[in-house]
Amino acid sequence: EVQLQASGGGLVQAGGSLRLACVASGFTYDDYSVGWFRQAPGKEREVAACASRSDGMSWHADSVKGRFTIFSDNARDTVYLTITDLKPEDTAIYYCAVGNFTLLGLCSDQIFYDYWGPGTLVTVSS
Repeated sequence: EVQLQASGGGLVQAGGSLRLACVASGFTYDDYSVGWFRQAPGKEREVAACASRSDGMSWHADSVKGRFTIFSDNARDTVYLTITDLKPEDTAIYYCAVGNFTLLGLCSDQIFYDYWGPGTLVTVSS
């Protein structure tokens, strides 16, 4: 059974940190990548980061480099996204998604993701 569930969102003050978790399990792919996306109010969904499950390689969008870190814990079937120095503009619904690819150059293209979780809301107060 496929399981894809993001958690860890909430209300945090600007400057704080948060760790989101994505449980991703039950996929029949030989290998796959897990991506973290976010959609701010009134904006399109955008990619933040992704990680290849097998080798742990990761990719981060330029817009989040330095503050966002993705980490894959295969023993727990969980991919984490740690966000530091939170800013009000980080307020968004954060989604994790799974795609049957390992080439991280494909991370930013949503078309390559087959499964999407329901998302977790992060609200950053100023």
